[in-house]
Amino acid sequence: MTNQNETGWNFDNSYARLPEIFFTNQNLNPVRSPNLIILNSPLAASLGLTVEKLQSEDGIAVLAGNRIPEGGSPLAQAYAGHQFGHFTMLGDGRALLLGEQITPQGERFDLQLKGSGRTRYSRGGDGRAALGPMLREYIISEAMHALGIPTTRSLAVVETGEAIARETYLPGAILTRVAFSHIRVGTFQYAAKWGTVEELRTLADYTIKRHYLDIDADGNRYLSLLQEVIKRQAALVAKWQLVGFIHGVMNTDNMAISGETIDYGPCAFMDTYDPETVFSSIDVQGRYAYGNQPYIAGWNLARFAETLLPLLHDDQEKAVKIAQDAISGYMEKYQKNWLAGMRAKLGIFNEEEEDATLVEDLLNMMQKYRADYTNTFRALTIDKIEVTSLNGNLEFMQWHEKWQARLGRQENSNESSQKLMRNSNPAVIPRNHRVEEALDAAVNEGDLSVMEKLLNVLSKPFAHSSEQEEYCTLPAPSNLPYRTFCGT
Repeated sequence: MTNQNETGWNFDNSYARLPEIFFTNQNLNPVRSPNLIILNSPLAASLGLTVEKLQSEDGIAVLAGNRIPEGGSPLAQAYAGHQFGHFTMLGDGRALLLGEQITPQGERFDLQLKGSGRTRYSRGGDGRAALGPMLREYIISEAMHALGIPTTRSLAVVETGEAIARETYLPGAILTRVAFSHIRVGTFQYAAKWGTVEELRTLADYTIKRHYLDIDADGNRYLSLLQEVIKRQAALVAKWQLVGFIHGVMNTDNMAISGETIDYGPCAFMDTYDPETVFSSIDVQGRYAYGNQPYIAGWNLARFAETLLPLLHDDQEKAVKIAQDAISGYMEKYQKNWLAGMRAKLGIFNEEEEDATLVEDLLNMMQKYRADYTNTFRALTIDKIEVTSLNGNLEFMQWHEKWQARLGRQENSNESSQKLMRNSNPAVIPRNHRVEEALDAAVNEGDLSVMEKLLNVLSKPFAHSSEQEEYCTLPAPSNLPYRTFCGT
């Protein structure tokens, strides 16, 4: 059953029809004086929403969590998760699922308010969020979308008019997040730990119906679900690695079954290439370092496989064997995606056995000589190697000759290779210093122009235009490492 009105709300609430163990119906936590900071007009239009109505008092009231949109059914989702390897009960402690918007094209998207106040799962927190981290998620998630990486998206950020207490008092805000769903590995962990087998089966069937309709009903559909989730995560993490994205907090509750990037907390993009790069202030052991991300994804998927054991086979040993066989193929899938992406970044269309060595040799040099990851591939793309820290280095020049010889062994023209590289190597990423510059202007000075200009540049990462030049520059040298925080 769906509902429509002049704003374009067209909600269904299929998640609310799951067994009650999976959620808690939630009253709104109104805020004092909401003010719309930014609205993603193109995204709103694609969802079938009227931009002008969203900008009205009534629309802002919905985005602030002061009013339930027509057809909405607010709830907080229950889930669990391994946080830095330790299992715990979690849930939406500061988020509210308004419902599922059905677009004019018939697609279904969760609309969730993040920072909307306390819920049953808040665990002592205030359920609120600060303006800076919500704007940060807006910037990074929209940049990821422009880069072609599956991701949740940001519809709006509303300032609440209320201060929240952290290390100091900060302006509060609410982000409206759009996702194919918020079903996580942690949702299945919760069902396996505290639900019945039938409740677990209901969740799995719901997930298949929502995200994996092509799964054959006649086979072992739960094995197929596991295989499809493995496939999507292998592709997703490869895309992260190819652009130097570091998620920062790859807990199992932050892995979406849909294959989207979700929960932008202490995330950042790598400047100098180093597999050990960590930005998160809480990741003191480097568990979620850039180079570890593919392996952590495999670990998380193994936890997902464990939850499905009762559905995979009635015999425990056979179920474990089925799960192990499926998980064992993950790393090969990841490597295949990653190497295909690296070939594209180097303008290579066909496959040769030595390609992996060619790529690894370049990355090793980049690490050895502290070369910038994005700008090195950009320099190769636009044929300006003199602007990289590798220029003039004998080791690099020898590699460059091997690379040119490799390009010469394929039938595709140099023009085709350059086009492939331009479409595979972003000229701009959300550089950490540029993001901080935009957030500082917005939060501390009330100036949104810096962020708006940054968002415009990031919306066309593969343009390689002259207007992007200033956003390719590196931050000034600093003795202090860049650090990000969860923003809770």
